[in-house]
Amino acid sequence: MNLFNVYPLFDIEIAKAIGCRTYDKEGIEYLDFYGGHAVISIGHSHPYFVQKLTDQSEKLVFYSNSVINKLQQELAQKLGKISGYDDYSLFLVNSGAEANENALKLASFHNGRTKVIAFRKSFHGRTSAAVRVTDNPKIVAPINEGFEVEFFPMNDIESVRKSLKNNDVCAVIVEGIQGVGGIQMPEISFLQELSKACTESGTALILDEIQSGYGRSGKFFAHQYAGIRPDLITVAKGMGNGFPVGGVLISPLFEASHGLLGTTFGGSHLACTAAIAVLDVIKAENLVENAQRIGDYLMEELRKINGIKEIRGAGLMIGIEFVGSIKDIRNKLLFEKKIFTGVSGTNIIRLLPPLCLSKTDAKYFIDQFKTVLSELEIL
Repeated sequence: MNLFNVYPLFDIEIAKAIGCRTYDKEGIEYLDFYGGHAVISIGHSHPYFVQKLTDQSEKLVFYSNSVINKLQQELAQKLGKISGYDDYSLFLVNSGAEANENALKLASFHNGRTKVIAFRKSFHGRTSAAVRVTDNPKIVAPINEGFEVEFFPMNDIESVRKSLKNNDVCAVIVEGIQGVGGIQMPEISFLQELSKACTESGTALILDEIQSGYGRSGKFFAHQYAGIRPDLITVAKGMGNGFPVGGVLISPLFEASHGLLGTTFGGSHLACTAAIAVLDVIKAENLVENAQRIGDYLMEELRKINGIKEIRGAGLMIGIEFVGSIKDIRNKLLFEKKIFTGVSGTNIIRLLPPLCLSKTDAKYFIDQFKTVLSELEIL
C-alpha cells in the first residue's frame, strides 16, 4: 500500500527536534520559524512536557468519556484561568476542524438557524461544515454544500449588519488573525462592532483561535486586543505542542444536555496531560509575554528592510508580503540557510516559530533573511 499522495513534500526527513531547532536524519540542523503550522508552542521536546507524557503513558493512555477523567477538569480550570474565561465551559475534541464543526453545531442548536457568515481568505478546516465556511472552493466537495454561507471582505461591518437584519444567520465565524489567508488582521473596531451586531441579532459569534490562540499573538487570544467576549472560541494547534487535541470554549449562554455533543477520543488522558503541560510551561516561562516582545522586535527589524511590500501580524504570527513570488526566498532560506518558514499563496512568507524563540535566534533570522534578499537582488 502507498500513501495517498496529497502533500507536496520537501526532500527532508526530520528525525528529532528540541526547542526551536529540528534535525534531519543526517544530523543537519534547521532553525524552526514555522513550528509545523503554529503547532509547536512551548518548543520541541520540552523536558517537562516529555516527562509528563511519559509518566501518564505508563499509567493510562485512554479510557472512554463514560467515566470521570479528572485531567479534563484540571485542564478546563487551568485554561479558564490563564485565558480569562473561567465562567465558560470546555468541550474537548481532537483537532481544529472538529472544534469548528462542534462550534457551528452548537450555534445552530442554540438559535435554530442554518445560515453562516464567514470572511474572504478564511480557513476553518477541511471537514464537512468547517470546509463549507472556508473561502476555498477547490477543497469544498459537493457533499459539503449543504447550507448557505455568505463570504464578506474582512472588516466590512456594513455588509455583515445588512445580512444580520434578516434574522436568519446562525453564526458569524472569524479568525482572530487569518493564518492561511496571509496573516490578515481584523481591525479592533470591526471586531467590537461585529460583537455588538451579533448580540443584537441573536447570532452566535465564533472566534476561530486555532492558529492565533494560545499566546501566539502576544495575548492569550488574538481577539482580546479588541476587548470582546465571543460566544464560542475554538482552539487546537499550539494547545498540545504536537499532540492532537482541540477544544471549544463555550459561553454560559449555551445549555448542555446529555448526548448533545460527543467524541470517542477527545479529551483522552494523554491528550489532557499534553494540554496541561503546555499551559504549565506557558505560565512558568512567560511565553505569552515573550511572544509579544520577540514579535515586536522581529516586526521592527523587518520594517527596516527595503523590498518588502507589507509586514502584518502580532506577536509571533507574522506575514511578510512581497510584490512577486516568494518561492526562491523560501527555498534559499530552507536549503541554503537551513531555516523553516511557511507561505501563504505565492507572495507571502509566514513566520510561526515556537513561543520560546530567543532574541538571539530572532536576530539570526533577520540577518539570514537580509542576506537572502540581497543575494536575490530584492533589497
